[in-house]
Amino acid sequence: MTQTTTEAQRELLDSVAEATDHLGMAVASLGAAFEQLDEAHGAAVEDKLFRPVQLAYGRARRTHAKFAERNELPQRKFDAPSPGLASIGARTFIDNASVEVGQAENALTTLQDSMLPVEVGDPELRASLAEVRELIGDYSRNVRGVTGSLGR
Repeated sequence: MTQTTTEAQRELLDSVAEATDHLGMAVASLGAAFEQLDEAHGAAVEDKLFRPVQLAYGRARRTHAKFAERNELPQRKFDAPSPGLASIGARTFIDNASVEVGQAENALTTLQDSMLPVEVGDPELRASLAEVRELIGDYSRNVRGVTGSLGR
């Protein structure tokens, strides 16, 4: 079955939304972790983890909105999710964020590997997806450095 351009655009938009949802959850989890840490650990989480993920989340949201607008598709509102109960602790919030960032990266990689962004023919979208992936590209390495001094 051949996919129409509109169907391809909607599939692409859904994939961007999936990655954006994961990044939103990661931002919420990292924010909750920050609230539980002392100043030194909090600053490390903010600089090395929260800020790049927050920038990626904002970029993903803009990418979604602009692509939907350019193609006259419905835009989606991304609500701030709840990271969970504070009692799970900072380390678990950071671990949860790591899972979410990994899922976002996987969704973006799968989308880019599908060639759908090329087939839809949107260079601005392709550049934005690459930028989001670049922003979260060092997350795994950074999280190891930040969490090395946190207790379990």
